[in-house]
Amino acid sequence: MKEAVSTNKAPGAIGPYSQGVKFGNMIITSGQLPINPETGQMPETIKEQTRQSLENVKAILEEAGTSMDKVVKTTVFLNDMNDFAQMNEVYGEFFSGTYPSRSAVEVARVPKDALVEIEAIALVE
Repeated sequence: MKEAVSTNKAPGAIGPYSQGVKFGNMIITSGQLPINPETGQMPETIKEQTRQSLENVKAILEEAGTSMDKVVKTTVFLNDMNDFAQMNEVYGEFFSGTYPSRSAVEVARVPKDALVEIEAIALVE
């Protein structure tokens, strides 16, 4: 049985979707834009946006009863692949030990003209 996961510590869904869905021993997050849930604002730089997107992912995972160290897969959507190195620098601060699998792709456009959007799949134990 699948269960929606929602927290006010991450931006609310801006459409007909859930922040995350828990299914069995997994949670899959929706792509997280770099919106600060307290202010509704987006930071300007790729580093700040990456950090906020990952903080949003982290909040959803914690609401589901898990953590960043249980992430097995992420997908990073970049507005510009030239931002990869800076994104990667911040991304590395959120993971240690066995890093999750990851795809990183450049896309034509990210919602709300963000520079990055990040989704994750994690184990819930």
